[in-house]
Amino acid sequence: MKFFRLTYFAATAAFATLAVPSVKAQTGRSAYDFLTIPTSSHVYALGGANISLIDPDVTLVEQNPALLGPEIERQLAVSYMHYMGSANFAGARFGHAAGERGAWAIGMRYLNYGEITGYDHTGVATGSFTPTDIAAEGSYSHDFTDRLRGGINLKMIYSNYEQYSAFAMAVDLGINYYDDDHDLSLSAVLKNMGGQLKRFEDAYDRLPFDVQLGLTKGLGTSFSFSVTARHLTRWNLPYYQHDDDGTKEVEMKSSFGKNLFRHLVFGLQYEPSDKFYVALGYDYKTRSDMSTYQRNFFSGVSVGLGIRAGSFNVGAAYAMPHKSASTLMINLALDI
Repeated sequence: MKFFRLTYFAATAAFATLAVPSVKAQTGRSAYDFLTIPTSSHVYALGGANISLIDPDVTLVEQNPALLGPEIERQLAVSYMHYMGSANFAGARFGHAAGERGAWAIGMRYLNYGEITGYDHTGVATGSFTPTDIAAEGSYSHDFTDRLRGGINLKMIYSNYEQYSAFAMAVDLGINYYDDDHDLSLSAVLKNMGGQLKRFEDAYDRLPFDVQLGLTKGLGTSFSFSVTARHLTRWNLPYYQHDDDGTKEVEMKSSFGKNLFRHLVFGLQYEPSDKFYVALGYDYKTRSDMSTYQRNFFSGVSVGLGIRAGSFNVGAAYAMPHKSASTLMINLALDI
């Protein structure tokens, strides 16, 4: 226990220092955006982001390390997602209770973008290659009180794009307050604090640092409602549409309400028992981002379900952000 606490505070101090340049550079895009893809089909069904969901599911640690706890006992989970286009995402994670008030987990996730043809500066094809991203992770959580829990998630990230490669390290810090009497869960997370240790080329690429807040509330029946606020380091989240000629993208000006909703992800869940759930999610940012790329009626909407049979759990989620591209995610978990 002493080792885990020393590791927790040492890592917090080190990575909080590394995170400073990331906070200052929130006006542009980041590298390593694959880190924002959920590893949980349950989360994906609830809109793709949920840091306050209470469930004995080890894959939730990627959303918020404070959602990991001794209630998982020993659990092994694997994830697979057919992402948009030819991209495929896979992950595996093992979690274990550490006494009555703690838990740890290790995991790995892998994203393969499919085969791409490379060209040199003159336009001559140089052959095909497969860009890949890999992240190895270690997590620890601790119950400070019966209702308050904190957690940390350390990540080592390797990317390889043809002859270019890079290595980065990051940390997530999370906290969760859960009131079982009122079926209320509140969370806050600092995600992807860190930086590159090895660059692709001359310039450093920043990680997708984010500050998130989340709430999940039972509605007094078998239903619960969630809202997750993302990208809280900046207010303006622009999106783009093609101009009249269709030759370039033009930044669209958002009203206060539209910009607010681009920060929010909503989820609704029906769970009549701990053996089954059905979930529905809505992400307005995905819907508005897809307005340039021929979105459909279901853009921004996700659905999913989960079944628990003894020690075996299975979950699936589906979304169709583009009329020609859909995503399917499947989780399998075993309580050992």
